[in-house]
Amino acid sequence: MERYDRPHTLFYLDPPYWQTAGYGVEFGLPEYEKMADIMSRLKGKAILSLNDHPDIRRIFAAFEMDTVPITYNVGGGGKAVDRNEVVIYSWDRQLDPVGLF
Repeated sequence: MERYDRPHTLFYLDPPYWQTAGYGVEFGLPEYEKMADIMSRLKGKAILSLNDHPDIRRIFAAFEMDTVPITYNVGGGGKAVDRNEVVIYSWDRQLDPVGLF
C-alpha cells in the first residue's frame, strides 16, 4: 500500500476474517494492527471489509465504520447463518458528502 499510495488512490482491502479458518494463510492480530496503522497515514483512501468482531472494532476504532447484515450460506443445504460485517473507511465521510474524494 505504501508503495502505491497517492492522493488519488483508492484501496479496497479484503483480508482474511479474524478468527476464521480455511484461508490457508496465517493472519494474526498484528497484521490487522499494521493495516490500521498504514490506513491512518494514507495520502489516498482505503475501504476495508471484515467480520464484525470486538477485536476488529477495537483495532479500527479511529475510523468510520458501517455495520452490514449478511447471510452466510456454507455448502448449501439450508445452513444459512445471519452475521454482521463491518465496512471501514480511512477518511471522514462526514467531511466528504459526495462519497469518495
